Amino acid sequence: MKSVVEPLIKLENEFKDIKDIISIAGPEDSESLKHFEKDIVALKRKADELEFRTLLDEGTDKNNAILSINAGAGGTESCDWAAMLLRMYSRWAEGKGHQVTLVDQLVGEEAGIKNATILIKGDFSYGFLKSESGVHRLVRISPFDANKRRHTSFASVDVIPEVSDDIPLDIKEVDLKIDTYRAGGKGGQHVNKTDSAVRITHLPTGIVVQCQNERSQFKNKSMALKILKARLYEKERMKKVKELENAYESKKEIAWGSQIRSYVLHPYSLVKDHRTDYETGKSQSVLDGELDDFMEAYLKKFKSSKLKKRD
Repeated sequence: MKSVVEPLIKLENEFKDIKDIISIAGPEDSESLKHFEKDIVALKRKADELEFRTLLDEGTDKNNAILSINAGAGGTESCDWAAMLLRMYSRWAEGKGHQVTLVDQLVGEEAGIKNATILIKGDFSYGFLKSESGVHRLVRISPFDANKRRHTSFASVDVIPEVSDDIPLDIKEVDLKIDTYRAGGKGGQHVNKTDSAVRITHLPTGIVVQCQNERSQFKNKSMALKILKARLYEKERMKKVKELENAYESKKEIAWGSQIRSYVLHPYSLVKDHRTDYETGKSQSVLDGELDDFMEAYLKKFKSSKLKKRD
């Protein structure tokens, strides 16, 4: 609470100080007024940042985020695209000072990944990343095509909040099917040596989660149960919130026409969000993790829509 209130108090004091000094200087003292231009610009930037935080007012916005990526239509191209998205979100999180943990990953046959799940730990991770759920479309000259033709690839991103252990959620042992298997992928002496990887199926809902990140089967099982709990909690939450329930039930095929955002690298450079119409020509910067402007545009539109429905 202190971390939320103190920046506002500090901002108000800085504003009052500048206002008082300017009133003393008077309009004829142009040199002194010019000196405060940079201070006022910096103050406005701080105010914008605080205003942006007010958009993150949902109960789970402050939570850590569990982000899953799945390659869609497009074969090797889409697997490579999924790997690019994994790098993009990892770079975004690292830029925020958040911790990124790879929970599970299935590599593609030729390149990239078929799917991956990461846990992003940091203040308001879910609040920011909830805007990223949906289908992402890439248009580029294929590095896997000897004829250098243009290809379109798709991948889906799913983001749910990590839930606290003290949230009451009854998961019965009889409802779980737990399988162990040998972890796949590169590196580590434990890989393909012991049955440390864990897959859990929740029989009533059909939700499947898996984890192979840790060497210990016990740790992998604990992480898989944590993700299962988060998915079940999110499913229940979406039932109670009509807008989210509609969005959840109308999930589309990972293919043409269902994308939330397009990343065009050829014949021109453009990244456009189809929900907000926000766009930028700095596609490489976006792929390097500069996503804040897209997230802000989405959150502002989401908040505005919510207020209209409430009114």
